[in-house]
Amino acid sequence: MAGIIVVFDFDKTIIDLDSDNWVVDELGATDLFNELLPTMPWNSLMDRMMMELHAQGRTIDEITEILKRAPIHPDVVPAIRAAHAIGCDLRIVSDANMFFIETILNHLGIRECFSEINTNPGFVDEEGRLRIFPIHDFHKSSHGCNLCPPNMCKGIVMERIQSSLMSEGKKKKKFIYLGDGSGDYCPSLKLGEGDFLMPRKNFPLWDLISQNPLLIKAEIHEWSDGEEFASILLSLINTISMAENAQFLSSQNMAVPAYEALPSPTHKPAMVAN
Repeated sequence: MAGIIVVFDFDKTIIDLDSDNWVVDELGATDLFNELLPTMPWNSLMDRMMMELHAQGRTIDEITEILKRAPIHPDVVPAIRAAHAIGCDLRIVSDANMFFIETILNHLGIRECFSEINTNPGFVDEEGRLRIFPIHDFHKSSHGCNLCPPNMCKGIVMERIQSSLMSEGKKKKKFIYLGDGSGDYCPSLKLGEGDFLMPRKNFPLWDLISQNPLLIKAEIHEWSDGEEFASILLSLINTISMAENAQFLSSQNMAVPAYEALPSPTHKPAMVAN
C-alpha cells in the first residue's frame, strides 16, 4: 500500500543483536573496546576500533564475512519482502552505520526493499580502512534534543520524513514504527493518531513507553521475537489496507458490508498484553 510508511530500527530489530558489538566481539577486540568506551563517544570509539583493527592486519573482507553471519530470525526477511511487495514504503532509521547495514541487507537480498536508509556514514577509505562518522557533527553544533545521543536524533529524521511527504501534496500517510532502543523513543513521540508503534517488549523503548503510555499518540503493539515481528507487522498492514479500501468504497457511495467487521478506532493507546 502506497499509503503506508514502515520505519525500522536496525540493531535488535531487523537483526537480533547490536552490529557494532557483534563485529568487535567476533574480531576479539572486546577488551580494548570496553577499555576505551568511557573515554569517547560511541561513533568515535567505533572509528577508533576500526583503526586499531586495521593496524592489526584485520581486513574489510573479514568484517564483511562477520556481518554476513549476524543472527536474524527466519521470519523477518519474508515479512520485509511481503510488505515491500504489496507496496509499502520501507525505510530504516538506525544508529548503526551505512557499511554494516548495507552489507547485511545485500547479503540477505533485501537492500532494494528500502527506499531510504538514515544512519551514520560508514565507508572504506583509500587505505582499506573502514571509517565511521556521526550523521550529525555534534562537535560543530548540537541537534538540540535531550532525549537522543549527540550524534543522531531519530525524532528529527522522522519529522523530516513526515514533512517531505506532506510537501508532496499527497494524502496523509499511515506510519508503522518498529524499534527497541532508547533512541527510538523520540521518533515514537512524533507519531500521531492513526499511526502504529511496535516496540520490542522488555527492551529500553518498551520500558520508556511503560512509564507513561499516554504520551504516545500512536496505537501500540509490542513484539518479543521475529515471529511476532512478522505476524504483527503484516496484520497491521492488512488492517490499514482494509480500512483504506472501505473508506474509498464508502466515498463512492457503495455498500461496504466488510467495514463493520473492522476494528473500532483506538483513541487512547493501550499496552497490548501477550
